Amino acid sequence: MADDEVRIAPVGKSLDLATILGLLAAFGLIVAAIILGGSPGSFINLPAIFIVIGGTLAVTTICFSINEVSKTFAVVSKTIFHSIREPSDAAQQVMQISQMARKHGVLSLQQVIDAVKNEPFLHKAVTLVVDGVPGGQVENILRRELNSMVQRHAKSASVLRRAADFAPAMGLIGTLIGLVQMLGNLDDPTTIGPSMAVALLTTFYGAVLANLVFVPLASKLERNSSLEEVVNNVYVMGAASIGRQENPRRLEMLLNSTMPPSERIRFFE
Repeated sequence: MADDEVRIAPVGKSLDLATILGLLAAFGLIVAAIILGGSPGSFINLPAIFIVIGGTLAVTTICFSINEVSKTFAVVSKTIFHSIREPSDAAQQVMQISQMARKHGVLSLQQVIDAVKNEPFLHKAVTLVVDGVPGGQVENILRRELNSMVQRHAKSASVLRRAADFAPAMGLIGTLIGLVQMLGNLDDPTTIGPSMAVALLTTFYGAVLANLVFVPLASKLERNSSLEEVVNNVYVMGAASIGRQENPRRLEMLLNSTMPPSERIRFFE
């Protein structure tokens, strides 16, 4: 049902329980299996940790810039603490804003700007409309910014996936180091055990780091980026429509054409 009053529900950061529970469950199962085996201390080896973690970070940094690698860690935090609306909620907000602009004029949206400070993309979209930027230019500006955001997220995901490729490789390198040390000191039985530990544990660490950390986080980052792209695309279409002074009913049909049937809105019913 259409409403003259715009109610912008603030978007706060929330924990992604799926990511947290998934990581805890995966590591918990491995730790439980190690403890039940009766010798958890044998799975801790500092040289193996240095080879895998340090080597993976170093080689990944070779492929990218230090700035890109450091930004990836900041972006990864968004997979755990995220603040993204669902597309249907974003569409409802856009329809309320459009209806308000239709009935009270574009300048009435000035009160909306403060309410959407926590959503930079929507904040910029509404600001452009209030500033009187033509609808076509609003769409072009926002499309360029949206494309830039998608490229940044894709770069971060590629850093994680490249690290996932290197972690097992560094584990293999550590295995070869351990085997060479073991074969080179067969006359000293006391060195066989530590060398074999390095040989096996580096492969173990590399497999765990790649398949339990880097690959899942890259996939979650891609999923969140795709969702954010859909939501921001809703904001682009809404801002462009308001800038062109189009009928909100047309905007509703346009928004519904981009969403699956289960998430389509019925604002005027």
